[in-house]
Amino acid sequence: MQTYEAGNFDVIVVGAGHAGCEAGYAAARMGAKTAMITINLDMVAFMPCNPSIGGPAKGIVVREIDALGGVMAKVIDKTYIQMRMLNTGKGPAVRALRAQADKVLYQQEMKKILENEPNLKLIQGMVENLIIEDGECKGVITKTGAIYRAKTIVITTGTYLRGEIIIGELKYSSGPNNQQPSIKLSEHLEQLGFDLVRFKTGTPPRVNSKTIDYSKTEIQPGDEEPRSFSYETTDTITDQLPCWLTYTTETTHQIIDSNLHRSPMFSGMIKGRGPRYCPSIEDKVVRFHDKPRHQVFLEPEGRNTEEVYVQGLSTSLPEEVQHKLLASIPGLENAEMMRAGYAIEYDAITPTQLWPTLETKAVKNLYTAGQINGTSGYEEAAGQGIMAGINAASRALGRNQDVILNRSDAYIGVLIDDLVTKGTVEPYRLLTSRAEYRLLLRHDNADLRLTEIGHEIGLISDERYKKFLNKKQKIEDEIKRLKKIIIKPNEQTQQLIASVGGSELKDGIRAADLLRRPEMKYDHIKLLAPSEIELDKEIEEQVEIQIKYEGYIEKTYQQVDRLKKMEDKKIPADIDYDAISGLANEAREKLKKVLPLTLAQASRISGVNPADISILLIYIEQGKIARVSNE
Repeated sequence: MQTYEAGNFDVIVVGAGHAGCEAGYAAARMGAKTAMITINLDMVAFMPCNPSIGGPAKGIVVREIDALGGVMAKVIDKTYIQMRMLNTGKGPAVRALRAQADKVLYQQEMKKILENEPNLKLIQGMVENLIIEDGECKGVITKTGAIYRAKTIVITTGTYLRGEIIIGELKYSSGPNNQQPSIKLSEHLEQLGFDLVRFKTGTPPRVNSKTIDYSKTEIQPGDEEPRSFSYETTDTITDQLPCWLTYTTETTHQIIDSNLHRSPMFSGMIKGRGPRYCPSIEDKVVRFHDKPRHQVFLEPEGRNTEEVYVQGLSTSLPEEVQHKLLASIPGLENAEMMRAGYAIEYDAITPTQLWPTLETKAVKNLYTAGQINGTSGYEEAAGQGIMAGINAASRALGRNQDVILNRSDAYIGVLIDDLVTKGTVEPYRLLTSRAEYRLLLRHDNADLRLTEIGHEIGLISDERYKKFLNKKQKIEDEIKRLKKIIIKPNEQTQQLIASVGGSELKDGIRAADLLRRPEMKYDHIKLLAPSEIELDKEIEEQVEIQIKYEGYIEKTYQQVDRLKKMEDKKIPADIDYDAISGLANEAREKLKKVLPLTLAQASRISGVNPADISILLIYIEQGKIARVSNE
């Protein structure tokens, strides 16, 4: 094949899914001349699975991306058809926003933003090979022979690597939604020595809205209160579309049971591991055989289409069986299936082959992000994408200032640390339970946690940063005011407290102490001790949360400080674990594989015990580091 020099860049991003979009946008906004090369430009930011953004933990990731200066939040705020805050009856640590997307409008809006970014060039092409010189990645070569050179490369290929679609007994080579798969790049990565694993994910059928009997389903409306993911969004969408809830039936489960021998999951046709927390309907029926029914949500895919996503019915059963499944569900008896559900198998790299910057250990200046790293979900992909883009751009621009978020900084930090330290044997999904400091990692405070970092690296404008500092100051001032001002036990006070079920005051009380009572809200305090300046709703919410949970938050910060001592204990890059006596054999092998950067990271590796950490600590503190000989 004839090759030709097609261009030189600072950063090249391979792929334009949710990871690729954030990586390309971040790199370009930081000032790096960036190219985004993707198989099909019509598939930029495509949603091959559920048409939604957010949910538990995931919604907080979207807020974190926005606080760092990313783009996902802004795009969904402009293109959603429904927005809901989840877990409003629970504490602030588990509240999360979820939006139904107009999947076509989402794509169009994202593509428009990327096309209008001056430092970013979109290119349609199939990357098949990487240019590796002296252990460093210097560029890529496409199927047509185009050579694009760059200082750093970010691979965000999603589920395209050696992708195979499976429906019943049918199996064929394909990317998601019948797109071209990427075969040769996968083979090339193997040749370079990367350890690849085979994962599987799936999607449910889509049905025609006109053929659904919604009278047999339960309506699921959006929130009436205006919501947004981005801190910069001012206009919210008011004409929301409802989703609908129905359930599988005993007949549904009988159809599945009698066709399990035709299910690729159970026949042995599917070899890859699927996501445990997003199982197919066959898997749910088998694993939870005692449950008489399972929820099925009917989610519109957009304003200008009749396609409805049948959430909860992910399947790879044969097409004719899928027709029967749909007909067994209330409201879908006469539903016309427009697209069949399918499973897709694909290659992913074992993520312990990555540094916390998402640079590969084997090849310098090569980064990976998204489902190629073994994750599932648009939000997990986008969170990795922005971090890989930031670090790739920093390297390319000669700043050499790695940005690594700690587990106490962000859910993105938890996600990446879990991947590179523990690895994963199945598609990884973020859950609130994975974060040990989730009281700090809330939906409401993502900007307070991360805007400083976003501004420092050049993704948050000076104007936005000034607004942020102003908001932060107002929060601090109002908390100080409420800790000083005394509310007297007069008639107005006693009546208000009694109206919310509280016990009457015996003496005067500081406003902050009164707000700590479970039944009291900031709105109540505002009536008794009004502020001289009008505060935004977000500021009032922040004041209430910080005061109410002050004791718990302080305890959590103490835990973080204790761990920080271990985070500050750096492990020298040239340490020779074989020369350290006393380490358990399993610990030695795991440490050599993961190459942890700090003692804290080493402590999180499966198979490394506290005794091993103690030995490492002694070696580091006493300067008795066993190092590899320079010879």
